[in-house]
Amino acid sequence: MDLICPICGSKLNTFDKSLVCSGHHCFDIARQGYVNLLTVQQKHSLHPGDTRVQVLSRRAFLEAGYYAPIAEALIAAAKALTVNSNEIRPSGELLDVGCGEGYYTQAAAEEGKDVYAFDMSKYALMKCARRHPAIHAFAASIYDLPLDEACADMVMSIFAPFGADEFLRVLKPGGYVLKVEPAHDHLLEMKQVLYDQVYENREAPQAYAGLTLRSEQVIRDRIIVQGQQMIHALFQMTPYFYRSPKAGAKRLRALEELDTRISFRLALYQKQ
Repeated sequence: MDLICPICGSKLNTFDKSLVCSGHHCFDIARQGYVNLLTVQQKHSLHPGDTRVQVLSRRAFLEAGYYAPIAEALIAAAKALTVNSNEIRPSGELLDVGCGEGYYTQAAAEEGKDVYAFDMSKYALMKCARRHPAIHAFAASIYDLPLDEACADMVMSIFAPFGADEFLRVLKPGGYVLKVEPAHDHLLEMKQVLYDQVYENREAPQAYAGLTLRSEQVIRDRIIVQGQQMIHALFQMTPYFYRSPKAGAKRLRALEELDTRISFRLALYQKQ
């Protein structure tokens, strides 16, 4: 897969411990294994992503296995495409766009995929890059990926902003997008603790120009989150962490066990 310089657009090549283009722009490989490909302007204008504390909390929660059904469904979908589609090669290259600390990225890499992972948070990328030798991690905007056109077989977008136009640019003809987002009743019981009046999640549009919806499934389960540390870790992973009333957050902090449903929508799109 060809990485391109975010400054001049020419191909990046590995030289010693850096990525260098023909225009002599140089990007060092951090000791943790990721490369920061954000330009100076992007670093100042874009949100820096999750903090170190958020990354550690997210990793602890995911490693406890509460969201394992998502990873299992993603791998099953990818395997089905590998077996049944001429467009997806068994060793095909995969993008995880908005990869976070790499829980789902690692699941894909362990299935023999060469995974290029992108996120804004350097703290998340430090963890992601070290999860598996087949993961190549980069700091970059999901709306301006440092990749050549038509270079990827598949894009994963898991609880991340959905850059449909950019996905179309980097996907090969017939390539796929696997999108995961919360379904309408995800974490409903947690919301009942946080809010006096509870509204179901608003699900994003499922139609995107240039992408054909091939299949869709809802993954539902129920989890019992044990201990205040894990409950708070889950809370930090949600948008409710920033907009819950103080009284609701206090009620959640008083719990040592949270029994709640989890509900996710997995949609598979193909480039037209």
